[in-house]
Amino acid sequence: MYLAHFGLTELPFGITPDTQFIYAGKSHQSALNTLLVAYKSGAGFVKITGEVGAGKTLLCRRFLATLDKNTVAAWIPNPMQAPAALLASVAEELGAELGEHPAFLIKSINRRLIELAAEGKNALVCIDEAQTIPPLTMEALRLLSNLETEKRKLLQIVLFGQPELDERLAAPSARQLLQRVVFHHVIAPLARNELQAYLDHRMAIAGYRGLPVFQKGAVRLIHRHAHGTPRLINILAHKCLIAAWGGGRHQVTTALARRAIADTEGARPARWWWRFAF
Repeated sequence: MYLAHFGLTELPFGITPDTQFIYAGKSHQSALNTLLVAYKSGAGFVKITGEVGAGKTLLCRRFLATLDKNTVAAWIPNPMQAPAALLASVAEELGAELGEHPAFLIKSINRRLIELAAEGKNALVCIDEAQTIPPLTMEALRLLSNLETEKRKLLQIVLFGQPELDERLAAPSARQLLQRVVFHHVIAPLARNELQAYLDHRMAIAGYRGLPVFQKGAVRLIHRHAHGTPRLINILAHKCLIAAWGGGRHQVTTALARRAIADTEGARPARWWWRFAF
C-alpha cells in the first residue's frame, strides 16, 4: 500500500490495540496512574469507563504489562457469560481447580487465592467490555470480591467498560457491588492539542523519518470530526495516507482530510461547541 511511499515498516494507524504504538496522552496516563495506585493499595474493585474506541483495551494491556512476576493476572475479554462459565474462566486463568457448579468454583478460587497469598503473590482479574456482564454473573463477581483475609483482599477486580456500565451499576440490584468500587476513572477523548503529537508519534514508531506528514488544517479537521476518539482518528488517518499515496503526495492536506471524512460514516459533523472544547 503506502508503506514504501512514506518509508514505513508497518501500518501506523491500525485499529487493533497494539501496545507498541502506545501514546501516553493526558487522560490515558491519568487512568494508568489510577490503576497503579489502586493496585498498590489493594483496592477490591476498580472501574474504568470510556466511550467506544477510547482505548480501554489498550489501557488494559498497558496496565498488565507493568505488573511484576509476583502478580497472577487473569484477563477476561468476553464476560457476557453465565456465572459458572465466567467463574471457570477466572479459575483457569488463576490456576485453580475447575468444576461445573458456581459454589464449587468459588471455593476452588478461594483455595487458590490463599495459596498465592502464602507465596507472597497478588491476584488480579481484568474484565473488558464489562457493560455486557449479565446480572447474575455480576453477583458472582461480587461474591468473589468477598474473598479476603483479616489484612487484605485476596483478589482485585478491574472493570473496563462503556458508559453503560455506570447505568448497570446504578441499578438497585447492583448497589452492593457499586459500594465496593474504590477507584473510578473516565477516559476522556484525546485533546485537540495532543493530536499532532499523537499522529507524529505513531508515524515515527512505524518507521517514518521526516517532517510532519499531517498539515495543521488536516489535524484540526480530523480531531473535529473524530471527536477525539483514537479508533476513529486512526481510521481517518489511515484513509488520509491512502489518499496522499494515491495522489503522489507526501503531505496530508485539508482537502485530503475532507475526502477521508466524507468516506467515513462514523465521522460525525461537529457540533458548534466541539471546536472550542479541549
